[in-house]
Amino acid sequence: MIVLASAALLATAHRRDSLAERIQSRIAQEPGAQVGLAYIDLASGDTLFLNADSSFHAASTMKVPVMIELFRRASTGSFAMNQRLMLVNQFPSIADGSLYALDLNSDSDTTLYHRIGDRVSIDTLLRLMITRSSNFATNTLIALVGAENVNRTMRALGAKRIQVRRGVEDGKAFDKGLNNTTTARDLAIILQAIQEGKAASPAATREMLGILLAQEFNEKIPAGLPSGTRVAHKTGEITAVSHDAAIVYQPGRKPYVLVVLTRGIADGNKSSKLIADLSEIIYSHITLKSGPIPRQ
Repeated sequence: MIVLASAALLATAHRRDSLAERIQSRIAQEPGAQVGLAYIDLASGDTLFLNADSSFHAASTMKVPVMIELFRRASTGSFAMNQRLMLVNQFPSIADGSLYALDLNSDSDTTLYHRIGDRVSIDTLLRLMITRSSNFATNTLIALVGAENVNRTMRALGAKRIQVRRGVEDGKAFDKGLNNTTTARDLAIILQAIQEGKAASPAATREMLGILLAQEFNEKIPAGLPSGTRVAHKTGEITAVSHDAAIVYQPGRKPYVLVVLTRGIADGNKSSKLIADLSEIIYSHITLKSGPIPRQ
C-alpha cells in the first residue's frame, strides 16, 4: 500500500511538473514577458502557482474587489442598489487632492459621458464597471465605498497583498507610484470566495457571478476554451500590461479558477494570445487528468 501511495504521489507530481513546464515553455516564446499565474481546481484540489505572489499593476481587475464591497455595503443598508448617483466628471487625486477628469477616448465604455449631470443607479454603474470596464462608473463607485474599505474587506477574505488605492486615470498618483496592485494568488482567492458564496451573502455572490458571466471582452481566457464554455471573469489592461481573472465552468464538475497576469508585452494582441494559450493548456491538463468533459 505504501508503494502504491508513493506511486500515486509521484504521478501527481509529474503531472504538475509537466503542466508547469508546458506553461513556462509557452511564456518563453514571448521575449520580455513576465507572468503571474494561479490555478485552483475546485473539483480536484489541483493547484499551480507561478510567480503568484509577484505584484502587478492591477489595471481593471481591481474592479472585482470594488464590486464585492458594493454588495457588502448594500447588505448593511448603507445604500440600496437602485439608489441613483449624480454623474460628475471630476475626481480628487489621491496625490494632492486636486481634481482631474476622465477622458472619454480612454474609456472602454463611453455611454456615461453622455449622461453627465444625470442620476444613474448604482446597479447600472456596477454592471458597466464589470461587463464594459467603465472607468467613469468605477471612479464614481470607489468614491461611494472608499478604497480603504475595499482593502479591509480583501484582507478579511484572505487576500493579503492586493491594494486598491484609487480610481482610474489619476495621473499625479501614477507619477508618484501610487497605483492599484494585485497578485495572481489574491485574485484567485477573491474569485474562489465569490464562487463559494463567502465573499458576501449567497444571494449577493450569485448576483456577482451573473455579472461576471456577462463580461463582454472575451479575447483572453475564454478564447482558449471550447466554444460555449461559461466563464465568469474580469479582464484588465494598460500599456504593456494585460490580465484576465476567471472562474471556468465545465459540465458535470465543479469549476476551476484561473488568473493570468502579464506585463512586458507591448502588443496587446500578443498578450491576449498568450493568455488564451495558457488557458488552453490548463483546460487540456484538466481534460487529460479527469477524462473527457461530459457534454450537455
